[in-house]
Amino acid sequence: MKKVTSIIIGIGLVVLSACSSKVKKEESLKNTDSAIGVTVATPMDSNNETVNISGQVAASQIANISTRVMGYITKLTVKVGDNVNKGQLIATISNSDIIAKRGQAEAMMAEANAALTSAKKDYDRFTALYKQQSASAKELDNATLQYNAVKAKVEAAKEMRNEVNAMLEYTTLTAPFAGIVTQKFTDAGNIANPGMPIVAIEQEDSYEITASVPETDINVIKQGEEVAVNIKSANKSFKGMVTQINQSSQFSGGQYIIKVSIPEAEKKGLFAGMYADLALSKPKATDSKEVNMVTVPLSSIIKKDDLTGLYTISANNTALLRWVRLGKTIGDNVEVLSGLEKNEQFIVSSEGRLYNGIPIFVKK
Repeated sequence: MKKVTSIIIGIGLVVLSACSSKVKKEESLKNTDSAIGVTVATPMDSNNETVNISGQVAASQIANISTRVMGYITKLTVKVGDNVNKGQLIATISNSDIIAKRGQAEAMMAEANAALTSAKKDYDRFTALYKQQSASAKELDNATLQYNAVKAKVEAAKEMRNEVNAMLEYTTLTAPFAGIVTQKFTDAGNIANPGMPIVAIEQEDSYEITASVPETDINVIKQGEEVAVNIKSANKSFKGMVTQINQSSQFSGGQYIIKVSIPEAEKKGLFAGMYADLALSKPKATDSKEVNMVTVPLSSIIKKDDLTGLYTISANNTALLRWVRLGKTIGDNVEVLSGLEKNEQFIVSSEGRLYNGIPIFVKK
């Protein structure tokens, strides 16, 4: 009887063990099925050997065509997108009043010339008579004074005519250089006011990149330095050169403006306003703080109220939110001042929503 009882107990233990293994296996499979895949990375130990800034493609020469006179726009010969040649007619302004003033100036000029001819004859005659002692010095002085006064009137009439002709030139607007019309501010029939732009022209094939540099990096940028340029919208990557550095940030919000050249072969397919990513070489840091700086992608940072953090991996292969303190932003990365070790893995992206304690597995 004892032997039979022992056999029955043994069989029961085997069955229970098998059931327990099956339950554990099912729970393990369930946990694996509910885990989400993540991509991980380790912080970059950066010497900050590059300066990453953003810029925009711009024409090196831009002209806003305007006039110095007020009048109706009688003709506007271009539209946005038109290519124009140097000296090509852009617009005309009504000029009937200026033409009338030019007529008055011409009449005054003719009158002054006639008076000058008469005064010259009197001057010559009294000069000859004075030499013959047939005229007094007083008479010669009067003739001389009259002659000089009329000459001054002739010069004044000439200058008035020149002024009118100059104003008349501003009623016919032409292109100062070959380029493309990028903006049209008004239409024919509207009144043009002095200084009011009518159209904007950008010079052809004169593109360059304009970028703003913070004061923390401006000292490491030198004129003539090579720059790595990436224009994503045009799918272009090339090397440019720093051609100009603005020495003042007074009118640019604390940013220093630099200009970077674009090789002629790369200008085709570019348009003004395209964004460009620039990378400039920077001397290697010697400060221990700079050498030990670690950075992570901005996209991995989680923000909640005034706190910033990122997800790490716990010992149980679950997501663990770690609060960190951030420093300066460097391109698409940000400096981590505290809260993350150099060799500690963190989650860059996931296949689902992350939260504290959710099971995860690292995608290969």
